[in-house]
Amino acid sequence: MRDQHRWLRRLTVLVAGLLLLLLGATAPASAHAALRETDPADGTVLKSAPRQVTLTFTESVGLLTDSLRVYDPRNHRVRTGEADHAPGRSDTARVSLPARMGTGTYTVAWRVVSADSHPVSGALTFSVGKRTATTTSVLPDRAENRATTSLYNIARYIAYLSVALLLGTAAFVAYCRPPRWSHLRRPTLAAWWTLFASTIALFLLRAPYEEGTSPDGALVLSSLTRTATTRPGELLLARLALLLLAGACALSLSRWRRRIPRRATLTTAAVLSLALSLTWAAAEHASAGLQVPLAIASATLHLLAMAAWLGGLAALLLTLRRSSPDPAALPTRAVTRFSRLAFASVTVLVATGVYQSWRGLGSWQALTDTTYGRVLLAKLAAVTLLLAAASRSRRWTTRLAASRPAPLHHLVPEPAGGPPLPPLPETPAPSLPLPHHHLRRSVLAEMAVAVVVLVLTTLLTSTLPGRAAAGAAQSAAPAAGIPTASVTTLPFDIGTPGGHGRVQITLDPGRVGTNSLQAVVYGPDGGLSSVPELRITLTLPAQRIGPLDTKVTDRGGYWAADAFHVPIPGTWTMKVTVRVSEVDQVTVSKPVRVVR
Repeated sequence: MRDQHRWLRRLTVLVAGLLLLLLGATAPASAHAALRETDPADGTVLKSAPRQVTLTFTESVGLLTDSLRVYDPRNHRVRTGEADHAPGRSDTARVSLPARMGTGTYTVAWRVVSADSHPVSGALTFSVGKRTATTTSVLPDRAENRATTSLYNIARYIAYLSVALLLGTAAFVAYCRPPRWSHLRRPTLAAWWTLFASTIALFLLRAPYEEGTSPDGALVLSSLTRTATTRPGELLLARLALLLLAGACALSLSRWRRRIPRRATLTTAAVLSLALSLTWAAAEHASAGLQVPLAIASATLHLLAMAAWLGGLAALLLTLRRSSPDPAALPTRAVTRFSRLAFASVTVLVATGVYQSWRGLGSWQALTDTTYGRVLLAKLAAVTLLLAAASRSRRWTTRLAASRPAPLHHLVPEPAGGPPLPPLPETPAPSLPLPHHHLRRSVLAEMAVAVVVLVLTTLLTSTLPGRAAAGAAQSAAPAAGIPTASVTTLPFDIGTPGGHGRVQITLDPGRVGTNSLQAVVYGPDGGLSSVPELRITLTLPAQRIGPLDTKVTDRGGYWAADAFHVPIPGTWTMKVTVRVSEVDQVTVSKPVRVVR
């Protein structure tokens, strides 16, 4: 028994460490709405000021109270109208601009919420008359707040684990019918309370998560009111209501257990489980994109099958721990029935997983070229290990059922006056229940791998689908024959305190022929930095051309060359030499593509 407790403690530490490692190493959640196009286009120079700025995304988006902000070349906020959608276009966000706007480069910082409840933010620039240096380099109020994002992601992970344990334990008791299940009441109650608390945390953190602000604003009444009117907030409130209803039903069942028909109990549990799963499916990937009704149905079945398998494994492991070492007392029937339940769950998981992978990827190339595809490959590898562990558990289940001893023959009393009956054959003493011992270890290993699969599944719901990424990249590609500026950013580090930063270089139009070139140097704090010397050259190693000196000059805050000729297309090597003092300088390089 001590060995079993030691194994469980090790598993708990392993799972907790794995979750903390993944949560600590995970970047802010990738939003699922990608920017398709902007009007005016990013980096363009306009002869006159536009009347409005319009952003178009790959799916419908929700607007925040301050979704679009416009800054002038001096980093002063421009007074604009309230952000709204274009008529009949929920996939757009636009804001009206003032009639009079001065010459220079303007920055637009934006933040919206995608249809699947994840916020997305970014920035773009456009110039009126000519490009000028702008001090708007980093906009902290538009960036992710790491504390809020980490807390929100932790609550999402905990909610997934809790619902798996809650629904899986219920499925195990209802279908597998263990001889005793009182030991499962405490874990089920803990899962209910954990899911209830994590859902409240998600609701409170929803507004700061969308706005990208600190967790301090979680209890602001106006934020809570606005969250309650959004679709993600409504689904979280519905989840809380369903949990309260489930708790009330459980209390009623414990009081009037003998008066309530079993069929009514199972029907109520199935309906509540289905409705609870829908609160996840209607708020994640399935709620946007292709075939939304079918996708929501698939995601709901996927979650239910995952919960039946993972939560059922936890219930089975606890049942095996509490069972007697006597082979005659082992819950063989419950183990055998769970084997069937697990097989059915795997079948549903494979079918729905294939459909969701096709829907999210869109192409085979996305498996390796997108973050979504790479996370999916990791999940497939973990699922393969999980299937191997499940197969091993199934074999030990078969051996356990076969090794259960037959009931002993009842002794028959000797008849009066008759000859004694022949002696019964000796029944061998029960041997050490090795199948039972190996099944426990196999289920333990299966449980550990299943938790890894659940973690990867949660990561997958926080990653931009490959189909959306490909669509955004294709839409963002310039049309043939339309000049588009090439923007290159090169980080540099002199190796001295404060001697690092980045150089942002714009080659316009980035094609063969005459180009203009502008370079802005940013310091370690993200603001503009003045350097005594900057030299930029282009070399085409394949044709042995160069280095060609661009001869940029200091224009007071930025460096520029009005006319620089690029003779032929190809992948050029751009070398930038930055001198920050009389003796300190560094040279960095990066490939730049020049087209016809």
